Amino acid sequence: MTASAIEIRHYDNRDAAELRPLLLQVYAEIYAKAAENDPFAAPDRFAQSLNGWSARPGWSCTVGYDEDGQAVGYAYGAPLPEDARWWGGLLTKVPADVVTETGTRTYALSELMVREPWRKTGTARRLHDALLATRTEERATLLVDQTHPKVHALYESWGWQTLGDLRPRLEGAPLFHAMLLGLPQN
Repeated sequence: MTASAIEIRHYDNRDAAELRPLLLQVYAEIYAKAAENDPFAAPDRFAQSLNGWSARPGWSCTVGYDEDGQAVGYAYGAPLPEDARWWGGLLTKVPADVVTETGTRTYALSELMVREPWRKTGTARRLHDALLATRTEERATLLVDQTHPKVHALYESWGWQTLGDLRPRLEGAPLFHAMLLGLPQN
């Protein structure tokens, strides 16, 4: 399995209802083991999160499909609004202007996941790059669970920089690294 054989399709808010079952199915497969012991990884919690993200203005999603039309993974996110709660759990002191949002400044990459057979093929990078390629924001942000140092290192190898520690104000949320990536101005 190679990333070059994957077809990447782009979606937006108008496609969210149709995409929802597929996104939930892939999530449930990937996080089945984690969900057994971690309520934060439960499919119901993810479904609520997906509903919130996909309803946001500017939500976009890339889905990769193999030659048989089977979904291999996806990435999605949305711009942070002016009143974003995203930075509310930041535990690292940073200048206020770093976390000031305008509604068009920062794109939050909320999810990037690839099904097992397509991991370590470059598929995650292709989904990531395709999602961010058309964004007009000046930067992107994402959160990486601190118990996943390999994922953190992967994002660093793609140019992401760690801003600091962040614990979302959600029940049972783990401790994350908040990361930033400058986006090319289209």
